[in-house]
Amino acid sequence: MTDTQRAPQSDALLACGVMLAPVFYAIVLAQLLTRTGFDITKHPLSLLSLGQTGWIQVANFLLAGIFAIACAVGVRKRLSGSYGGTLGPFFIATFGLGMIVAGFSKPDPLLGFPPGSADGIPEHMSGHAVGHGIGFFVAFVSLIAACFMFGRRFSLVGRPWWSVYSNATGALTILLIAMGMAVQSATSLAFFLVGIVAFGWLGAVSWHLMAQDGK
Repeated sequence: MTDTQRAPQSDALLACGVMLAPVFYAIVLAQLLTRTGFDITKHPLSLLSLGQTGWIQVANFLLAGIFAIACAVGVRKRLSGSYGGTLGPFFIATFGLGMIVAGFSKPDPLLGFPPGSADGIPEHMSGHAVGHGIGFFVAFVSLIAACFMFGRRFSLVGRPWWSVYSNATGALTILLIAMGMAVQSATSLAFFLVGIVAFGWLGAVSWHLMAQDGK
């Protein structure tokens, strides 16, 4: 089996995967410290895309999607001809597309955010809120699939600890999403952690593919 292949431009593309989580959460943190009325313990991050400065979080979602797609191209160049060289980039690119869809489709106001909106959860979702949910569903299903696929790849090329890390990330992401859906009081924090875990894994794998010299 042909293993990883170096391409001159692949490192720059893989660097987009490395930067995705730090850039995304730096922008989120800046908003957590400045957005009046936003409470991470009860408000999903998506609500930051609403209000007068909501364009910042919209841009954050779009940038994350663009970084992911660029990373997918880098993974394709690096793994071309080896196991995961097609499915890996596909799943990562689909994750990026899901983030872009979620960015363009805003959620509905809820739980009193933005300030002045009604408390509680709307009885009916708007069309753009449905699109937002579909975007995130596609994004995270794709990223979970990528975790397990890379878990298999790392096992085949003799990187057991990377295999364990990838499979554990996929399993933990599923667990956090399930907890967030089952326990309403934990939804916001659960999905906040999902991003840290899953986006962080993508950055770590991208860094590994940049740094490794054969596997």
